[in-house]
Amino acid sequence: MIISASRRTDIPALYAEWLMHRVRAGFCLVRNPFNARQLRRVDLSPAAVSAMVLWTRNAGPLLPYLPELEARGLRFVFQYTITGYPRALEPAAPAVQAALAAFRDLSARLGPTGPERVLWRYDPIILCGVMDEAAHVANFTRLADALAGKTARVTISFLEMYRKTVRNLARAPGLGVIDHDPARLRDLAARLAGIAGARGIVMRSCACAEDLSAIGIAPGACVDGGLLSRLFGIAAPAGHDAGQRAACRCAKSVDIGQYDTCVHGCAYCYATADAARARAHRAAHDPHSPLLSGWPDDASPSAPSAPSGFPAKPVGPRQASLI
Repeated sequence: MIISASRRTDIPALYAEWLMHRVRAGFCLVRNPFNARQLRRVDLSPAAVSAMVLWTRNAGPLLPYLPELEARGLRFVFQYTITGYPRALEPAAPAVQAALAAFRDLSARLGPTGPERVLWRYDPIILCGVMDEAAHVANFTRLADALAGKTARVTISFLEMYRKTVRNLARAPGLGVIDHDPARLRDLAARLAGIAGARGIVMRSCACAEDLSAIGIAPGACVDGGLLSRLFGIAAPAGHDAGQRAACRCAKSVDIGQYDTCVHGCAYCYATADAARARAHRAAHDPHSPLLSGWPDDASPSAPSAPSGFPAKPVGPRQASLI
């Protein structure tokens, strides 16, 4: 089983202590995104976990725990997002220089395989009033210079306008018109791929409906079964993860995050529909709970009762169910 931690939130940056408590306990509980009363128990023991894919904007809080993760026999790679966009788009994202420093430190700590285990994400690409082509080229060049030799791959995607994304972008100040012209995006991606390639970084696309192979950008997989097999000698699941978008090439994984728990506040975020709800979930977080936010409402042996001062909330006759 591959663990994804997480497409839904930034566990390394915001919930590193919780992750380590769960690794030590050997399991966590995950709420069903479509039915919050339904909980899934996920085995986090080294015998059950083939590898972990850790998604983050700042690995700094998790860095002190890396020796313990490896000592416990857990294998992991990072999908590490650094875009350097203006605060209008990323009001509370980690400062770029701090994120870059943590990225370089992380890659160095992982030794010779560091560049293959710490993979850069520059996504989604957004063309708008505060980020035109010239701004992207200058920004991407600065980041690529800083990460040269520390990563082997950069993944890009183009903005998808879900209803919640449209709503959140409309609230962001001064963005201007968001341009979705495929020709402009394709030309920009080709320029960025050339910049990356000149620095020894291969560019891949993420869940892109358009084939960009002609401009040197092959479709990629963020949960890359082939890479995990090569790095760790594991038998990764074959085929596409049916739970992801049609164009996604990721191997099947189990995500242990929770939507609306990331407080970076990125206006384009697909995983956070409501910033106030995310702050409320963050406030309900206890690093000792088996759940990322709050405590389970049932009293099953595999779902420990809340400690004093953090009571479980009864839900009446329909108690949370464990699957």
